[in-house]
Amino acid sequence: MKKSKGLIKIIVLSMLIALGVVISPILRVEGMCPMAHLINIVCSVLLGPWYSLLCATLIGIIRMITMGIPPIALTGAVFGAFLSGVFYRLSKGKIIFAVLGEVIGTGFIGAVMSYPVMTFLWGREGLSWLFYIPSFVCGTLIGGSIAYVLLRKIASNGLLAKYQTMLGSKSYTDKTNMVSNAITIASVGAICFVVIEILTDMFKLTSAVWSYLSYIMLIAFIVIAVIYFIIKNFKKADVNDK
Repeated sequence: MKKSKGLIKIIVLSMLIALGVVISPILRVEGMCPMAHLINIVCSVLLGPWYSLLCATLIGIIRMITMGIPPIALTGAVFGAFLSGVFYRLSKGKIIFAVLGEVIGTGFIGAVMSYPVMTFLWGREGLSWLFYIPSFVCGTLIGGSIAYVLLRKIASNGLLAKYQTMLGSKSYTDKTNMVSNAITIASVGAICFVVIEILTDMFKLTSAVWSYLSYIMLIAFIVIAVIYFIIKNFKKADVNDK
């Protein structure tokens, strides 16, 4: 049984590595690779911190060899991958903490560590210790939001715990509540906001409409999340009164 679960883990790890290499160019700009963070968080939740670290390392090496990506393919992935798994385990299965670990590990630690690597090993000039923080944080917020929505949906169906058990990983009882659902709704707005901002910058869309659209989407989903939370609270209160 243990050998069977070990084999399944290797197969899933291999699939995540392959998927990470294939989808990493999507939405990628200099210093930002949102889809890599999506893979980091999913791997952390399914397999744990050490497998996630291995996954991020192998994806980074393959991208560097085959795509000519600089060393930030590693520094911008490995710290977040490991912390995502650690935070997830320490929080007893709270997906939002897996996302938080990725944001802290990549958005700040990885960004700071990228400066000496890119300056002294890669020969880039004009950088500073804080140079990569904005783009790294932005990338983790995109990938993290997508991962959160995806994993929350799987967890609410009870499938996430089944997958974890099948893989021999630690599984946790899903504790879906109004707060987590409201966060999920708001996360969709955050995804829309960042994606529109990136597309605006990539395609040099100078019209003010695009800038307004990103904020409208963000505010709209936050308002929907708040309304959802209020309505659910009222319904819960009515049930309790009865």
